[in-house]
Amino acid sequence: MQTSFIKISLLVCLCCDVIILRALADIGTAKAYPSPYLPTRCSGKDENQLPSDGYFAAVSEGLWDNGGACGRKYRVRCISGPSHPCKGEDIVVLVVDHCRGTSCPATMALSIKAFKVLSRFTNVQINIEFMQV
Repeated sequence: MQTSFIKISLLVCLCCDVIILRALADIGTAKAYPSPYLPTRCSGKDENQLPSDGYFAAVSEGLWDNGGACGRKYRVRCISGPSHPCKGEDIVVLVVDHCRGTSCPATMALSIKAFKVLSRFTNVQINIEFMQV
């Protein structure tokens, strides 16, 4: 009987952790950005800065933190967009750059490989939920 209570308690705690983590996430937008990915504002032309899994991002001014965002990791999940693009997956991306140009088109610009994990389409802007990990 005590073992069953412990198992149920652990299950409830795990579910609560997921709910609490989701409540702490921020909401924003994401677009795909194509190569070339180098140079970046974080590490210039160093190819080693790009993670081998290809999941990385450039962030907008709101997340950039005067360069403090370099090396941060965010768990990202698509929550909505045009024509139901979300695949239901979530990924962890590494910040390697500040969005290019005078204004960033989204909260995050994700590498093509990262964006394809989240969305069925690469030419749309999606709404995302994200949290630093």
